[in-house]
Amino acid sequence: MFVRKFLQKASGYGGQKPPPSPAPPPRGCLIKEELDPRIVSHYGIPSTASILAFDSIQSLLAVGTLDGRIKVIGGDNIEAVLASPKQLPFKNLEFIENQGFLVSISNENDIQVWDLDLRQTMSSLHWESNITAFSILPGTGYMYVGDEYGTVSVVKYNADEGKLVHLPYYVPTDALAEAAGLSSPIEYPVVGLLSQPCSRGTRLLIAFSNGLLFIWDASEDRVVLVRGNKDLPMEGKTVDVSLEASHDELSDLKLDGKEISSLCWASADGSVLAVGYVDGDILFWDFSDGKNVKVSNNAVKLQLSSAEKRLPVIVMHWCLDVSRKNCGGKLFIYGGDIVGSDEVLTMLALDWSSGMGGLKCVGRVDLTLSGSFADMVLSPIASSRQSGVFLFLLTNPGQLQAYDDTSLASLMSQKENNISVSPLPYPMVVPTMDPRITVAMFAALNVNDKPSLALSEVVLAAKSRTPRTPSGERAQWPLTGGVPGHIDDYKLERLYIAGYQDGSVRIWDITYPCLSLIYDLKPKANGIEITGVDASVTAVTFCSKTSCLAVGNECGMVRLFKLVGHKSGGTLEVVTNIDKQGEFLVAHPLHQEDGPQWLAAYSFLSSPVCTLRFVQSTSRLVVGFKCGRVAMLDISAPSVMFVTNSLSDTGSSIKSLCLKSPSAPTGSISDPTDRNSTTSEVPDDFMLCAMTNDGQATLFDGNTGKILTSCLRPLKNPIAICMHIIEDCYENTEIPSEEPAGKEKLENKSHMISESESHSPGGEQTAVTETKLVDPRFANSLFLMCSEDALRLYSLKSLSQGSFESIMEVSLSRPCCWMGILKKDERECAVLLLCRTGHIEIRSFPDLEVVGESSLPSLLRWNFKPNMEKTVCSDDLGHLVLVNGCEVAILSFLAHANGFRIPESLPLLHDKVLAAAADATFSHFPVHKKDQDGTPKFLSGIIKGFRSSSEQKVDHQIQDFSHLGNIFSNPPYLKPSDTDHDDEKIVELNIDDIEIDEPLSILPLTEKDKKENKDKRTDKERLFDGASSDAQPKTRTVDEIKAKYRNAGETSAIASQAKDKLLERGEKLERISQRTAELQDGAENFASMAHELAKQMEKRKWWNI
Repeated sequence: MFVRKFLQKASGYGGQKPPPSPAPPPRGCLIKEELDPRIVSHYGIPSTASILAFDSIQSLLAVGTLDGRIKVIGGDNIEAVLASPKQLPFKNLEFIENQGFLVSISNENDIQVWDLDLRQTMSSLHWESNITAFSILPGTGYMYVGDEYGTVSVVKYNADEGKLVHLPYYVPTDALAEAAGLSSPIEYPVVGLLSQPCSRGTRLLIAFSNGLLFIWDASEDRVVLVRGNKDLPMEGKTVDVSLEASHDELSDLKLDGKEISSLCWASADGSVLAVGYVDGDILFWDFSDGKNVKVSNNAVKLQLSSAEKRLPVIVMHWCLDVSRKNCGGKLFIYGGDIVGSDEVLTMLALDWSSGMGGLKCVGRVDLTLSGSFADMVLSPIASSRQSGVFLFLLTNPGQLQAYDDTSLASLMSQKENNISVSPLPYPMVVPTMDPRITVAMFAALNVNDKPSLALSEVVLAAKSRTPRTPSGERAQWPLTGGVPGHIDDYKLERLYIAGYQDGSVRIWDITYPCLSLIYDLKPKANGIEITGVDASVTAVTFCSKTSCLAVGNECGMVRLFKLVGHKSGGTLEVVTNIDKQGEFLVAHPLHQEDGPQWLAAYSFLSSPVCTLRFVQSTSRLVVGFKCGRVAMLDISAPSVMFVTNSLSDTGSSIKSLCLKSPSAPTGSISDPTDRNSTTSEVPDDFMLCAMTNDGQATLFDGNTGKILTSCLRPLKNPIAICMHIIEDCYENTEIPSEEPAGKEKLENKSHMISESESHSPGGEQTAVTETKLVDPRFANSLFLMCSEDALRLYSLKSLSQGSFESIMEVSLSRPCCWMGILKKDERECAVLLLCRTGHIEIRSFPDLEVVGESSLPSLLRWNFKPNMEKTVCSDDLGHLVLVNGCEVAILSFLAHANGFRIPESLPLLHDKVLAAAADATFSHFPVHKKDQDGTPKFLSGIIKGFRSSSEQKVDHQIQDFSHLGNIFSNPPYLKPSDTDHDDEKIVELNIDDIEIDEPLSILPLTEKDKKENKDKRTDKERLFDGASSDAQPKTRTVDEIKAKYRNAGETSAIASQAKDKLLERGEKLERISQRTAELQDGAENFASMAHELAKQMEKRKWWNI
């Protein structure tokens, strides 16, 4: 009956039938079309991170994961996550440098291009064969793709059309086999593709797994150099990486079966190549001789260990040392050491200033890894914040670190002193692991309240003082990419508050997707020692009306802070309870800087604080403890008003607290922390409802702490999650306006409730009946209790009268661990449930039916972890904040809710102004000097943190790649002739200009013929003597005609001569017609034959030809 009335009143029809036309959903209800689960913001490195990519100009770092996500990281807290449709690992990840695009290759060989502006895939191309090597030509959209069959193809991304195009060009494997002197085609996978520096993109290094190395020139369609051929003699030496370098001849080195595992250029001009092998060897190949293809194998071998069994050389990166004039540098190696050794990253300092034959190791450092190795990238950076070479190192699970060249140099120079240099850790926007986050809260602010306006001014002032110049660890972090979003009418609307295991509390501005830290509240005060103050934070709550923050910890201490509006300095008041006579107040003088002020600390129970709640009057704070007791604190005094005995028969902890006040305070609310102000209005009648972890709910008076009623547990062993009071869910029209004679007229009064004393120490209750007048709005409220297995709806009026029967009970198919409330038009419309399986359910009022479902794996690629519910928080508008390991995500579930003002407030990942400046700079400064780290000097002076590339990549940027379009648009050996020019004039042919080849008859030359051969004129000129070059008719004078035919004879002879020429012209036309017909027949036959041949060859591979 109650639910039917609830539906009728909420829909607005009462007892009348609804109109036949479709009606909008009832007020306060939620329908499926109003839901749109999506990610608003994401922070942190996923634990499944496996691969890195870096854009050195835009200063952006991309992190690919094993579950199909890509994390893009810039500066100023700019982060974004991209999700591939398939949850597959990435085998390749690379930026199209300075273009705003990112290219990924999945394990299923799908090539995807991501637009960083739109944060979505723009084009996808599925590759039929297994991709084993991939490389993007720096500064262009051209990509080289190598597969398991040894084929090298070219793909281009057309940014204008947003499409990936498979170009006709490829590298013919028969030409490679012929250059290597092989009798059979190469059938080994391509394991490496590198564009040779300073070659204008036309020369490509191709490495096969069997050890063969080729330099292919695409402009000439030929092999320039071959290395690694087992049939060629070996010349070179073996170098020990110890400082006492030893050299052994390589004449006995066997290349047969030596499989390549990694490679990189070891010079800026592409003359030296470092190749790592599966057996742990490293060979430096000399590619400086480009004239003779078949030369001896000139190489130098490096060995990190002399052991017989060594690890494969997995990854190598080279850093040029400019001071050695392209004859040395640092080589970073993962692998190559003895099997079973500690996992380290080896850095070698090499020098070959006396030539490749004199290569020597001048230094070695082993960097100990904090976890198992995942990937690394190395690139110079020049910005207003940092400059130099940086090594980004990714280890498992999801740990990102950076080394700058200064720390690396100090490690190399002070190796003998065993001085360790700590890397720069990735500065997490929201720290979750160090220190470990324990509790979190999502606080919504009223932008019109004075405290909120004052806090907004503080945040704006802090941002204006430090634009794009972070402090602390973030000031040292080299990434500066992206452009923060900007909203003109900024007002602080939301706060994210997190408590940590070390007792600290951090507060962020979460008004827009890009979070910014406002305050970091440390647990200790200067000069004051308080026992238990640095214990782990277990509960936080915030009052937006007075900007008061309450923090509870594991030792039972409650700290009270005032964020704004309080004078600095003053005293810290500590309230303790040492005996049964009452509390003990100690005031400590405390000097505090401008900002949040620590006002008071309450420490009277040793039980951990489980939950906190400000009373609506803001002068009181309710505290629930793990021992099952509830305390009421007076903030204005400060003092402890009352402490109940345990509310649970089993001593279960307090799980949730709710307040029911008949009327909110009217007028302006005075500050309860101001001793000079009058105490804020406290309602005469307000009720507290506390629920324990075992599902027992208790209602008691908020002023005295006297128990009104205690509800029995709905089941034997329930696990309570949360409770909520739904205000004014229906109208109580049955309350009469007048009573019969003899009874007092009741206005703003309703039922009577029984009241009992507080629990005695033995847990017994003594019932004392008392008449108490309660606001009629109590009768219009519902009590919602969520347990692990069910949702139960009670009438608050029935509960207060001692009735424990629910008016609705909905069983849950999955175990629930957290509940939140969604509101629409400031009324409760649905509940948001998080299950331990990772599923998310949205159930609409009033029948609590499921209107929407989602899950953590589908939205975030997360799996639910134990205790995750402790850090889940939400607001009334469907925004949910979750923490998983090192990741923090903000989700939004309501389609109409756009409190974050997306997309206007989203930061830009690609800085177009910077990209245009870089292009203009490289075009206007083709020749420039470089600093010692290889960075162009002029780049460091550009404002707004212009980022340079490596020396090799800068060379690519200043080169012209326009010629590559003609090269790659045609198959090899079928390029258009270079002599063809578009600006040549088009010659219009006349029929008389066409020459027809006649059968040749060889006759002995006569003297007359010899004289005629001396005439160098063409047949055309002799046949049409005097014709102009443009073959256009020319008007002749009478004198010219007479001079032409003066010796031709009489008129009849002239006519005969003209007739002969006319007949000759007719014969030419006839022969042209015959020849045209023959050519047409031949072309048709050739086309038919080619079509049949294409059908036969379509399914065949090149080695079957």
